[in-house]
Amino acid sequence: MKRLTKHLVVRYVIAGGTSAFINLAVLSYLYYIVGIHYLIAGIISFVISFMISLVLQKLWTFKDSSRDGIGLQIGKYLATSLFGLGLNTLLLYILVDHFHFFVYIGQIIAGGSTACVTFFLSRKYVFRSQMTMLDF
Repeated sequence: MKRLTKHLVVRYVIAGGTSAFINLAVLSYLYYIVGIHYLIAGIISFVISFMISLVLQKLWTFKDSSRDGIGLQIGKYLATSLFGLGLNTLLLYILVDHFHFFVYIGQIIAGGSTACVTFFLSRKYVFRSQMTMLDF
């Protein structure tokens, strides 16, 4: 397992998968059990999974334990994540309201698509000083 997780993309997928699982669990609970509208439930689940994602991506995926400029870095990660939230919400809306996907399936597709975009944004703009091409 250690050999496999030495690669940046593998760590990103594992950390993102953990965050996505939490996102889906919270979304499912809020939508299917509590009865909150799926878009509101999606935003709430995003906020919770964002906090988990930030810690995992910063400390484990990109191996950045520095506190220098952490406020700016969190701001950049938040901006990237909010862009991801907007993209995810738009895709989820299109998939559910226009293509009649089940909410759960729509979220998996929207979340996966968003993860591909935000990986490159995080890699290039948020955590760029902590990586090398060998990590990729």
